[in-house]
Amino acid sequence: MAYMNTTSAANFGLMDRVSGAIKSAKEALQKRRVYNQTVSELRALSTRELNDLGISRSMITRIALEAAYGKNI
Repeated sequence: MAYMNTTSAANFGLMDRVSGAIKSAKEALQKRRVYNQTVSELRALSTRELNDLGISRSMITRIALEAAYGKNI
C-alpha cells in the first residue's frame, strides 16, 4: 500500500491544459470577431461620416485593434 496512483492527477493536469487551450482559442476568436466587425462597420461609413466622427480612413485599423485587443498593443 505504499504505492500511489498518479494517473488521475496527471489526467487532471492534462485536461486543465486542454481546457485552458480551448478557452484561450475561444477568447482569441471572439477578439478577432470584434476586430473584423469594427473594421467592416467603419469601412462601410462614408468619408464624410468618418470626418464627422473625427476619424480618417488610415485610422480604421488602429481603432479596430484597440476595440478588440485593448490599448496595450
